[in-house]
Amino acid sequence: MSKVAVLHPEPAPILACTISRDVSNFDLLIEDMEAELGESWGDLTFDDAMLFLNQPDAQALQFVAVAVDSEDEGNLSRISGIISTAKDKGIKVILIADEVSPIALHHLLKLGADDFVPYPLPENALHDAIERLRRAPVAPAYHEEPPAPTFKPKGDRDGVVLPVHGFAGGTGATTFAVNLAWELATVQKDNAPRVCLLDFDFQYGSVSTYLDLPRREAVYEMLSDTASMDSESFTQALLTFNDKLHVLTSPAEMVPLDILSSEDINRVIDIARANFDFVVIDMPSTVVQWTEAVLNQSHVYFAMIELDMRSAQNTLRMIRALKAEELPFEKLRYVLNRAPSFTDLSGKSRVKRLAESLDITIELQLADGGRQVTQSNDHGLPLAETAAKNALRKEIAKLAKSLFDLNKAAEAVKA
Repeated sequence: MSKVAVLHPEPAPILACTISRDVSNFDLLIEDMEAELGESWGDLTFDDAMLFLNQPDAQALQFVAVAVDSEDEGNLSRISGIISTAKDKGIKVILIADEVSPIALHHLLKLGADDFVPYPLPENALHDAIERLRRAPVAPAYHEEPPAPTFKPKGDRDGVVLPVHGFAGGTGATTFAVNLAWELATVQKDNAPRVCLLDFDFQYGSVSTYLDLPRREAVYEMLSDTASMDSESFTQALLTFNDKLHVLTSPAEMVPLDILSSEDINRVIDIARANFDFVVIDMPSTVVQWTEAVLNQSHVYFAMIELDMRSAQNTLRMIRALKAEELPFEKLRYVLNRAPSFTDLSGKSRVKRLAESLDITIELQLADGGRQVTQSNDHGLPLAETAAKNALRKEIAKLAKSLFDLNKAAEAVKA
């Protein structure tokens, strides 16, 4: 395979092309393209792609596979132009991404890529993507506007509030929140609980990215006037993921975290509780004036930490701050993400020392889900939909079932 733009020679007609900085960096893609198309494909560099796409020969292409990795993120404008040109020419686009940031991936998908496959390619992933293109020649994989909730809000519920707060960056709080919400929404087939996921990280919230949902102007409009908000206007600002999970994304544009008061946040949570059985909240890592309001409303406040000095220091500072303000710090439930495996005795010892030094109980230890977690997030799907047997997914599903059973038992006592 040449590193320059050389199409495989006739007699085989060229039906598809890979487009990349260097296709040799994607050896699995080369193998799968050969398996699917034999010699009826070629490879182009980014430099030569625009020239070829504007030639008459490009009209015969069924699709192009644009392959990018983390090194290409500084070249997004050129890649964006390639995708846009291909779409303008009526050529379908499969995006192949290797460790590309969610923001960059979201940007490329919004340009109209018809399908997305993570790299390294899962078994049969390219084959399945090509088949989807052939079965649905018009429908894009990136949906412009998922449906709003169809149920009629009656305000007749008293939902359980479950905030998730990462005590350091990169602790997996959003991944945990998204997957916990989905597991609760699908905990049983019949009479499943009604679940709402609120993204309260109004600046860098990524719930919409992890569920492949668009950010809507209606969110900002609702948040800017909570005094006139009612159940109907609240639910109309939500989007529905796979007909089961109701989501309030972060606003379309960044807004200051302090633009909302504690009263605003309390109104949002009150209406969510009145219309849903469970309300999962993805919190910003920053502590703001209304963090207290969320803590007071919460039934359990999940504190995400890792086995590192950042988490230890931030946890200690948070505990001191809550005690100084006489806030209910006992609501905190510490979740250790990427916990040591059962056989890692040294790691287990470090976990014990961490808990003892902070005088806390780490009630939940989550396995490291590995690359499948990143791939699932990049796909915009919960782990249950992409890697159901993943150890992290199993632990979150077990937690969701426990929360559901506890709530059901509590409701039975009330009745």
